[in-house]
Amino acid sequence: MVATLDKIFEIIHENAIEKELVWLEEKTINAKSAQLAFVATPRFIGKRPISFELDNNQTKNWTLDRLVRVYLLLKLENINPDGFEEQINTLFDTAEINESIALYSALPLFQNPEKWLLRATDAVRSNVGDIFDSIAFGNDYPVKYFSELAWNQLVLKCIFNEKPIHQIVGLHSRANQHLADTLSDFAHERWAAGRKIPAQVWRLVTHFLTDAIIKDLEVLFLSNDLQNQIAATLVCSETDNSEAEILLNKYPLSINSEMLTWEYLENQSAICYE
Repeated sequence: MVATLDKIFEIIHENAIEKELVWLEEKTINAKSAQLAFVATPRFIGKRPISFELDNNQTKNWTLDRLVRVYLLLKLENINPDGFEEQINTLFDTAEINESIALYSALPLFQNPEKWLLRATDAVRSNVGDIFDSIAFGNDYPVKYFSELAWNQLVLKCIFNEKPIHQIVGLHSRANQHLADTLSDFAHERWAAGRKIPAQVWRLVTHFLTDAIIKDLEVLFLSNDLQNQIAATLVCSETDNSEAEILLNKYPLSINSEMLTWEYLENQSAICYE
């Protein structure tokens, strides 16, 4: 906890001007002033975009005021551990959008993160895009604490709302059979309606191939859509499933090796929906 606080303050110090640092130091002397400062932050701290690494080598692209708000929350926990839960619940209940984003961003950094599971899943159900994004992307809380059901709901909501699933921390480590089967069913629904799904979504079925999903992969190979063909090739080349190997040999794809990556499909995903 102390190490995280020190690291965050170091990042703030590197990006803030003297007037902002003076204000911040004045507002962290007690719990009440820190809580009030959390709300007042945008009046005294700039919204300049900053990039930094905080944990697990994840590069975060936030604004300075967002990072300062997270810092204030961690200081609040450090200053007033006994009253912290009540204070945070009050902030959640009264938060506007940017305050909510900071709160959800701070969840994995709290001393007892699992205590805030219901708050985190509330963000998944939010209809406010920025709030949902604050828990879904670049946040390792879901991968560490969500149940399989909650995890799948998060991933599926990203797919339904045309959001970039590759920005979800731990996407591959939490892949599961139920999610793969649901994606297959979703693909059938889209195909029946004459539509498609982003090709990179198929990365989630690689280790959960069933007879039905093998048939889906053949549909992708035969679709005359290069992105689908790339996805099918990648899935079949990343599994030891014998039927997938047969498909790989039956439908060889000769393209530039730089295109035969999930990263290439990530860059194409924004235009996959019609």
